[in-house]
Amino acid sequence: MIVPLAHVLILAAILFALGLLCVMVWQSNVIMLLIGIEIMLNAAMLAFVGGAARWGMADGQVFALMIMAMTSAEVSLALALVVYLHRRKKTVNADEFSDLKG
Repeated sequence: MIVPLAHVLILAAILFALGLLCVMVWQSNVIMLLIGIEIMLNAAMLAFVGGAARWGMADGQVFALMIMAMTSAEVSLALALVVYLHRRKKTVNADEFSDLKG
């Protein structure tokens, strides 16, 4: 591996922290909330791929492919939900959607 595993894990931790910060700061905006979740999932995927490259096993790469499939499905459903909610309420502010609770 050209890049040391410690550097990959540090980058993954920084990305995860930035995604968590995005979720915590912009928790009222649905689009920014989804972007923060995507950044955190990409950080986990980077850690899996770095570990797989370090130990020479394909398990981390398989998990990364599964995460990519899951996030593509999540993005398509979330985008459809955001478009529907924007048409219904004319906003993407999550606080406006409290009537959707069970």
